[in-house]
Amino acid sequence: MSTRVDTLASFVDGLVSGSIEVIDLTQPLSERTPMIQLPPPFANTPNWKSHEISRYDERGPAWYWNWFEGGEHAGTHFDAPIHWVTGKDKDDVSQVPVTRLIGPAVVIDKSKDSWLLYRTGWDARANDQKAFLNANETGPHTPGIDIELAQWLANESPFVGVGVETVGTDAGTAHSFNPPFPCHQFLLGANKYGLTQLANLATLPPTGAVLVVAPLKLVKGSGSPCRALALVQR
Repeated sequence: MSTRVDTLASFVDGLVSGSIEVIDLTQPLSERTPMIQLPPPFANTPNWKSHEISRYDERGPAWYWNWFEGGEHAGTHFDAPIHWVTGKDKDDVSQVPVTRLIGPAVVIDKSKDSWLLYRTGWDARANDQKAFLNANETGPHTPGIDIELAQWLANESPFVGVGVETVGTDAGTAHSFNPPFPCHQFLLGANKYGLTQLANLATLPPTGAVLVVAPLKLVKGSGSPCRALALVQR
């Protein structure tokens, strides 16, 4: 017990002293947040929208608050296995074990229960819908993971999930792959997770960071906007 207390105390001391840095990997969520655009006849998620309830006025003299509308897969968000047909009988957001929401964040590692974060520099486009989706008449063009790697990540690797800076875990042209959307197909089908629209991955070391992912505990949720944080020893 004392060892556990000492470990937590050392951790808190590190946060207070700044020897452990907390890096926000989350993009701001607002009406300007880029959203994925699916071609007809598929239904699309609406843009994020905030509605004011009161703001220190006759509707509520001492408080300010809003209600919002938007999709589960808006901004920096978490993909639960149930999001894809291959994972339809697996975990929704509320059923994800919390121990799998905190773990090492690595580029290439074989540590158990790590997250693989794929850095491409795409977060620099996050405030521009057109540049972020990078679409033309053939569809969006964003970097991503090929079929063979997606299969390995799902079936052989120890990673619990994959995080990316782009609008989805799959490449923009993954609709033309065989099978299409392999990250969704294989990872979610293996009860693993996706994390998208991340920021500040360039500030993380290749290994050694700890990732904390906090989606809303939505019952039957296929995904959720989330706050993603990285802890780095300095």
